[in-house]
Amino acid sequence: MTQPSFYDEMYGADATVRPHYQTYQRWLAETADERIARKRAEADIAFRRVGITFAVYGEEAGTERLIPFDILPRVIPAAEWQRLKAGLKQRVKALNLFLHDIYHGQEILRAGRIPREQVEGNAQFRPVMQGVDVPAGIYAHIAGVDLVRAGAGEFYVLEDNLRVPSGVSYMLEDRKMMMRLFPELFSRHKIAPVEHYPDLLLETLRASAPNGVADPTVVLLTPGAYNSAYFEHTFLAQQMGVELVEGRDLFVDNDTVYMRTTQGPQRVDVIYRRIDDDFIDPQVFRADSMLGVPGILKAYRAGKVTLANAVGTGVADDKSIYPYVPEMVRFYLGEEPILNNVPTYMCRKPDDLAYTLAHLPELVVKEVHGAGGYGMLVGPASTQAEIEDFRQRLIASPEKYIAQPTLALSTCPTFVESGVAPRHIDLRPFVLSGKEVTMVPGGLTRVALQEGSLVVNSSQGGGTKDTWVLE
Repeated sequence: MTQPSFYDEMYGADATVRPHYQTYQRWLAETADERIARKRAEADIAFRRVGITFAVYGEEAGTERLIPFDILPRVIPAAEWQRLKAGLKQRVKALNLFLHDIYHGQEILRAGRIPREQVEGNAQFRPVMQGVDVPAGIYAHIAGVDLVRAGAGEFYVLEDNLRVPSGVSYMLEDRKMMMRLFPELFSRHKIAPVEHYPDLLLETLRASAPNGVADPTVVLLTPGAYNSAYFEHTFLAQQMGVELVEGRDLFVDNDTVYMRTTQGPQRVDVIYRRIDDDFIDPQVFRADSMLGVPGILKAYRAGKVTLANAVGTGVADDKSIYPYVPEMVRFYLGEEPILNNVPTYMCRKPDDLAYTLAHLPELVVKEVHGAGGYGMLVGPASTQAEIEDFRQRLIASPEKYIAQPTLALSTCPTFVESGVAPRHIDLRPFVLSGKEVTMVPGGLTRVALQEGSLVVNSSQGGGTKDTWVLE
């Protein structure tokens, strides 16, 4: 198999610096390596002081790791961002229309554009949501859409995160850190701001309040301090100026949700929840959940409280539904998708399975319900034994997997032990759906710090870098 050629974000094929990186490149050339190394150490100390860590599951209990931060930014020119933005808005609109449809008229299933069993047989499909009207028909108020760039520089959507997308706090902290460490860079570039994200998020949440509520009380519901994204929960609650609550701080009375306060119960109108459906209401989903609020679903179905994101959105970010998103764009919006999917083989289809089994060494195979880079096979990076082991799993339950070609993810110069070297990256912009669909320019750029690695997830040793959209 020929080595795929990677698109370099900073350098063209002839090794010249791309126009949007030229100012930065001049700065880099005139800045001593020692200064960059010193700034990098400074960033580590500052991040540790602020407590920007995430918990790693499966390691020693309570292991907290710093997410490695790379001080070389990723730069996106204005025209490129405009196209991405249009594509993201289009995609998220279609996903929200799809969610409304499958819990109401099911037009897309009736038209045969998506197989009915793929939706109704999906573990994330929630029959309790059928016929429930959510404010403004919005199910995914916050979406994190993962984009990658392949060999010729074209963008693809790798996946849609609509349940509880995380990572936006790193986007904000990375920017703050860069402005602090390298103020001179910001005076040389016109970089679009991202720091108003918490205001936009609060505005989006307030706009989703139940009908008739003029001044809604918004809270952020966290599973608690042991959750891997707890830093982000506290950070966002603080930035928005809303209460951070756990399930035990809330109760339901007469189909209305209240928060326990020192002044007595206070009504809650909008809950930005960072808890999966399964744990949100022990009366409806997992009876053993200690994280949720008994009776909250009844209040929700009665229209007395808004949950963001809505219960049942997971069906639209499932990897078995992902191949149909371009079809949703055509069906609901009558438009051609601006952003393409990665070509995907659905292993439940006999032909796709046969192709996948024949080409395992060159494909990426993912669990349909998997997340965070777990339960996947990266063919080119796997041993013969790992491939054969995975082959048996595939044959045993093909419906649990999809396969995709190994994309030549674009690279961006990154500061590593040996100096500046290319590393593979992706991008997760955060799309907010309220009165309109909005987003801050950029998103979270995740970087695979190990040489040659294509896995950017923080749980798998990835890092992050600041993303600059030039104005």
